[in-house]
Amino acid sequence: MTKGAENQLKHLTFVLLLLAFSLVGCAHRHVANPSSAPTDASFPPSARLPDCGQARLPDCGQGWRAGHHNQETTLSKLDQTPSNNRGGEGDSLDEDLGFLDEEAEEEVVEVADPLSPWNRAMFHFNDKLYFWALKPLARGYRAVIPKPARSGVKNFFHNLTMPIRMVSCILQGKGRAASAELTRFLINSTVGVLGFGNPAKRWPELNPSEEDLGQTLAIYGIGNGFYIVWPILGPSTLRDSVGMVGDWFLNPVSYVEPTEAYLEIWTIEKVNETSFRIGDYESLKEAAIDPYVAFRNAYIQYRKKKVEE
Repeated sequence: MTKGAENQLKHLTFVLLLLAFSLVGCAHRHVANPSSAPTDASFPPSARLPDCGQARLPDCGQGWRAGHHNQETTLSKLDQTPSNNRGGEGDSLDEDLGFLDEEAEEEVVEVADPLSPWNRAMFHFNDKLYFWALKPLARGYRAVIPKPARSGVKNFFHNLTMPIRMVSCILQGKGRAASAELTRFLINSTVGVLGFGNPAKRWPELNPSEEDLGQTLAIYGIGNGFYIVWPILGPSTLRDSVGMVGDWFLNPVSYVEPTEAYLEIWTIEKVNETSFRIGDYESLKEAAIDPYVAFRNAYIQYRKKKVEE
């Protein structure tokens, strides 16, 4: 068998595996909720992948910060709304849908939204992508892969993105944080077996706040610009989009060849990440009067808080 044929067989196997996870996810949903009728969802979490969204999916997206005083009350209800199927799935990464875990602040941070028609269309697209593809995949994946294995995969990808955080710390003049990031990477890559373990978590000084180039640009006085929702990657701003490009160049996974292999690795990361978050997106969406505005507000407030840290 030629090398080209072997690669095609690998890609086909990967696609079939994703299909199997989707079927398991759909079956698992019907078993868990035999009497529930499918709900019409009009938009997903986005933020880098198919996080559909959630990324920095994902973050699936991929991937929500400002404007609209009517949403303050709506967002404040999130803490009182139970998340479907969350059940202590582990620590979340500072990516994609990380802002869904944050409490809504009373302050409303305004952001320009001149691309509202485009943004709403992409929000709707990402929503469908989440409910029709990413969520069934993540549900099936979670039903088949045990939590310790999924946590190991999450740790592995987080360890790989150390260059993003370390360079961002250096550019912000945070020498100790940059040193901590490098030390944590060395410990987790060796004692933690290529980063699948996270022994460095026991030392608080080796776990500084997460940094990225979007936050770095904010530290240098660059404002949000305007709000934009990217297909698959999810919510962002002009500033964060520029930072996201820089993050991409600092991410070792970005240099995987061929492109098909990169996309497969990226998909695995987003599906694995989403398996810890099923229910977060749905809770905020159900509590919102206007989900698009609610997610925009939540994202902007979340990024503001990250910059202030």
